[in-house]
Amino acid sequence: MAQTAAPAGSDQGGLPFAIAAYGIWGFVPLFFKLVDSVPPVEVLTQRIIWSLPLCFLIMLFRRQIGEYLAALKDWRTLRLLLASALLIAVNWLVYIYAIFTDHVLAASLGYYLNPLVNVMLGMLFLGERLSRMQLLAVVIAGIGVAILLAGALDTLWISLTLAFSFGVYGLLRKVVPVGSLPGLSVETTVLLLPSLALSAWYIGIGDGRGFASDTSISLLLMAGGVVTAVPLLLFATAARRMSYAALGFVQYLAPTIQFLLSLFVFGEPMKPAQLACFVLIWISIGVFSFDMWRKMRAERMIEVA
Repeated sequence: MAQTAAPAGSDQGGLPFAIAAYGIWGFVPLFFKLVDSVPPVEVLTQRIIWSLPLCFLIMLFRRQIGEYLAALKDWRTLRLLLASALLIAVNWLVYIYAIFTDHVLAASLGYYLNPLVNVMLGMLFLGERLSRMQLLAVVIAGIGVAILLAGALDTLWISLTLAFSFGVYGLLRKVVPVGSLPGLSVETTVLLLPSLALSAWYIGIGDGRGFASDTSISLLLMAGGVVTAVPLLLFATAARRMSYAALGFVQYLAPTIQFLLSLFVFGEPMKPAQLACFVLIWISIGVFSFDMWRKMRAERMIEVA
């Protein structure tokens, strides 16, 4: 189904959907903490298995099954979605691992860095040019990451893996001619067989921690599919109803919630190097956001004229 992007600076009722999507993503660590006795790989497999049926239901409702089947039949599209599926699986697994090992702070830093990584990838692979303020924002963020190399190297790999895996994932999805929900459905489809095999293996070893070992744990693992699909649907709705530039401002809600959870709910200690890095990242985001706001304002003035 063809979708018309909202003009820059417009809202059209999309803001509540955006806040809901990023709010859910922000509070997701609370959900995964409920199943932290389960091996991270098994949580990932269950998330993949149970998100697919819900994706199919939503695609039926939105009449997108045809787009899903067309993507499966197109080898070029399928090849790119196979690569994106591996990237999102790595992203989900590292994120789950970070939550289970009390490194939510490092995870939130990864998603703070992600928009800046997207800017760099766009410059390197899509021929996009950085404005002076965007270049300044990237340099400031780079200094923050360099500080982590000196004082928090043990968790830096989590932040960088999350930022770059999701950044490259977004880059691939940008060039694949398929919608967000059919694309996610194809990705979970190609990951389904290995997920079923791993799930069966975990059930077979019967360590008493995972799916089928306890009713409450089983239901929570099944609910992981809802946690995956629902915010994606909300995000897709928001993206249709508001400009992507405006949506970019809201995306910082999720890592901000994760940052606050790590400090005030999970009680994670913050190293001086992490604090310095976060301050520089927030300055970088401020510079980046001001540049976005300035461009949106200029576009509105052109439209009015």
